Amino acid sequence: MSFPARTTLAEIELGSTLQPKFGADGLIPCITQDIATGQVLMFAFMNAESLVHTLKTKKATYWSRSRNKLWCKGEESGNVQWVKELYTDCDQDVLLLKVEQSGAANASCHNGYKSCFYRKLEDLDGTDFKLGFLGQPLFDPATVYKKK
Repeated sequence: MSFPARTTLAEIELGSTLQPKFGADGLIPCITQDIATGQVLMFAFMNAESLVHTLKTKKATYWSRSRNKLWCKGEESGNVQWVKELYTDCDQDVLLLKVEQSGAANASCHNGYKSCFYRKLEDLDGTDFKLGFLGQPLFDPATVYKKK
């Protein structure tokens, strides 16, 4: 499977064909959201191969820049993200996945939290930049991620 070549601006922005714009590095940003609650779970990158794998398996699959390889969410933790909907923005250079998360902990963050966005700036008008934590980890990463 390969994606159609990008065509005219009008077709990209107003047409009905998926024409993802991968950057010079071959990656496209991807936001992942819980389909039931709307909570943003994580942000990652995809390349063409991971997007194809995601569409074929319905399991969210990303490109790990740090490991330089495909990363099927849940392959180690068991916290799989089942893709229910896929969106793209107006110029097709960002993807949005709406997923149903499964697994014992039902968490998306490698630090054990439901969402990778588990801290919030407490005072937008302040100058101390203190972050408050939203909830507690749902699992202990040291027991879930075994280094090979």
